[in-house]
Amino acid sequence: MSEAPKPAAPKAAGRAGRNTELPEHLKCYKGIWVFVEHDRGTVNPVSWELMGEARKLADKLQVSVSGIVLGGPDETLDAYAKEAYAYGADRCYIMRDPVLKGYRNEPFTKGLTDLVNTHQPEIMLLGATAMGRDLAGSVATTLGTGLTADCTELNIDGRALAATRPTFGGSLLCTIMTLAYRPQMATVRPRVMSLPRRDDARGGDVVEMPLGMIETDIVTKLLDYIPDANRNTVNLAYADVIVSGGKGLKNADNFKLVWDLARVLGAEVGATRAVTQAGWAEAERQVGQTGKTVRPKLYIAAGISGAIQHRVGMEASDVIVAINTDPNAPIFEFAHYGIVGNAMQVLPALTQAFRTHLDKRIRKVA
Repeated sequence: MSEAPKPAAPKAAGRAGRNTELPEHLKCYKGIWVFVEHDRGTVNPVSWELMGEARKLADKLQVSVSGIVLGGPDETLDAYAKEAYAYGADRCYIMRDPVLKGYRNEPFTKGLTDLVNTHQPEIMLLGATAMGRDLAGSVATTLGTGLTADCTELNIDGRALAATRPTFGGSLLCTIMTLAYRPQMATVRPRVMSLPRRDDARGGDVVEMPLGMIETDIVTKLLDYIPDANRNTVNLAYADVIVSGGKGLKNADNFKLVWDLARVLGAEVGATRAVTQAGWAEAERQVGQTGKTVRPKLYIAAGISGAIQHRVGMEASDVIVAINTDPNAPIFEFAHYGIVGNAMQVLPALTQAFRTHLDKRIRKVA
């Protein structure tokens, strides 16, 4: 088994004066990998979003895309591999072992690290979920390579992965490249990338590899699974319509106007960081770099200025409608439709207009 180099620590390189020549011993690293995250028989959709993005990057580099599937021998890993092909993978690496049933950091880190050392991908992508963040940090540390977390954009510069993410509290965007280390690693939050079109006619190769680890090698033990009773109460990431409110609504009583419109539209309610910090809405409803990333069909932003911290969490929405008293508010620069006006007056008017329109449609159908 070949071993990846273990440098002391990767360094970030700026665009100015960087050395783009890849060290000779790293030129054997080829291909893009996507970690297929699954739990309780379901694949996290962020894995397929990343598969679509990996396909675009791989076409630029003229390399293959591989899905990485780790799990227990009684789990439907072959079905996950088949889905991976449908979303763009050319190959799947599968590792089956009893100790891989149910996520634990130690066996998953060893499994993924062994796969990387053996097959040497040049780029590896994981979802910025609770599991993905935990695993990516451990694997990057073990391999001695760089990791760019919570990316909002991925591109190729030469043979380098140009990973863009917000910095300085979301006030700026920076592009980070790992030039002298492989694999290049990045995590991307759910809904940042669009879900690719599925093609069930696609197939691919399967490469199986043993883990070589037993239960007594692992310190942590999985005793039981207790589902979160509130897990499905807020589903911003996959909502089709979201009505969000910001500090421009002045107080918690006015924020109720956001709820009124959301109920009529059958929408989810979102909020800015300032609103959740003020206690007008739960933290789970925060949209932005330090909250949820969303891409609904319709996003209504009331009393939101459009600062970069919020923008990166919702700018991929199909249609953005902004309501703000300030005609020069940054949100009008990227909103599809803008209403310059007092949100406390506009929201009730919209609620009544939608209610009347929907009532007419219901009566017509009846």
